[in-house]
Formats: sequence, structure tokens, C-alpha cells
Amino acid sequence: MATTMTIRNMDEQIKVRLRVQAALHGRSMEDEARDILRAALSATPTRRASLVEAIRARVVPLGGVELELPVREAMRELPELSA
Repeated sequence: MATTMTIRNMDEQIKVRLRVQAALHGRSMEDEARDILRAALSATPTRRASLVEAIRARVVPLGGVELELPVREAMRELPELSA
């Protein structure tokens, strides 16, 4: 199903670059924009590291860090709510 899309407030420099790139490929600006969108959206997105993985990647080359973990205490008794 064909859909029409309008792009407003496009930076003039981007518009010029799109026009030039379309001319180099021998097609219209619309065809060029369609091809750019198709290529960008068909690529498999790269998985970004979680915050933990990013921190670990910075710390491990430095030898890592050993943290003293506090001793865990037993859970407190729940209060009696029946009256």
C-alpha cells in the first residue's frame, strides 16, 4: 500500500545534498530519499551495551575492583495486624 509522506522544515543543506546525491545516482529526490530510508531501516540495529557492561569494559582492563559486600541481615518479623 503506497503512503504519501511530507517532510517539513528540512534543513536547506540537507535538501541540497539530497538533490546532488539523487542527481549522481540518476534519480529523483523522492526516489533517493526512499532508497536512503529503505537502506537505513533494513539494517539490523546494533545492540548497545547495558550500563553494567559499559562500566565493566572500562574497569576490567585496569585490574577490576573488589568491593566488600555488607553482611546480610535476616528479614525482620512482620507485625501482627489482626485485632
